[in-house]
Amino acid sequence: MKQPQEQPATPTRNSGYIQAFLAYLLWGVLPIVFAYYMTAHPVDLLAWRVVLALGVTLVAISCMRGAWKRLGTAMKTRRDHLLLILAGHLIVINWAMYIYAVATNRVLEASLGYFINPVVTIVLGVVILKERLRALQWAAVIVSFIAVIILTVEYGRLPWISLTLAFSFAFYSLVKNKTGPSVDSLTGLTVETLWLSVPSTVWLILASMGLLGTAGGIGVFETFDTVQSVTLPVVGLVTVIPLVLFAAAAARLPLSTVGMFQYIAPIAQFLFGYFVFHEAMSTGRWIGFILVWVAVIILIADVLRQIRQNPKLRITTSQTAREEPVDYTS
Repeated sequence: MKQPQEQPATPTRNSGYIQAFLAYLLWGVLPIVFAYYMTAHPVDLLAWRVVLALGVTLVAISCMRGAWKRLGTAMKTRRDHLLLILAGHLIVINWAMYIYAVATNRVLEASLGYFINPVVTIVLGVVILKERLRALQWAAVIVSFIAVIILTVEYGRLPWISLTLAFSFAFYSLVKNKTGPSVDSLTGLTVETLWLSVPSTVWLILASMGLLGTAGGIGVFETFDTVQSVTLPVVGLVTVIPLVLFAAAAARLPLSTVGMFQYIAPIAQFLFGYFVFHEAMSTGRWIGFILVWVAVIILIADVLRQIRQNPKLRITTSQTAREEPVDYTS
């Protein structure tokens, strides 16, 4: 039987590779970004991230054809609206835990969370969606479970930062999947941050008045130098830009290919944690991390095997979506 040939590289596909790489690379450098602004209280930084992300998304959709109409549709569709509110609560837990990890010098533990996130997603698929696992997926789950046990013994506690990051993002992905292609990523993030911006703004105002025991909020600029004050909007940009790049890449590349790029972010986070923040890695932690990396390799091998056996997996999201991909360049 004649084997299906790989699609030749095209300018569109090549731009997709670049967009996917940049999206995950930007997610990978977040520890450096947040560490730079860590003179602020972590909760203040979280609140600013929400408010600034909303500002960036509103500017972005103002520059796109039909974006306001899509936003209005998402707000009026009760099911999608409620799902996005739930998604917003899940993602803010993820954001809060990530900022906490940077503030407490636990970037390595944060990177671990994103390494095991695909495994957690698989487990949720079994428990909630009643999916059946293939042999290699079972192997990855078992190896990851052993790694968590080893790291629990090593830390003297559950690696709760890693697990919170992994489970919050896995549930977030599950909820977002329920909205389907009827709500694009940017519209979804706009609705999510719109609701989150209300308590975030209240926090910033109360903190500015000194009612929360922090000299922060809008007054956070008193703790910043000039460069920090001027560049604070970067916190919103690094939240939205990777999402836009990811959505653009997903419309140009096979889903399986985009999935391969996801490990760039935790690899970058691990490198920053170890080489830049000089976080300690004992022998037990190395063993735990190596086992997680083995699980990741098993998952990648499983994906590649499925692609070889089923060429239909090479299709792109734009070929399967129920609507045309969003034009982010208009």
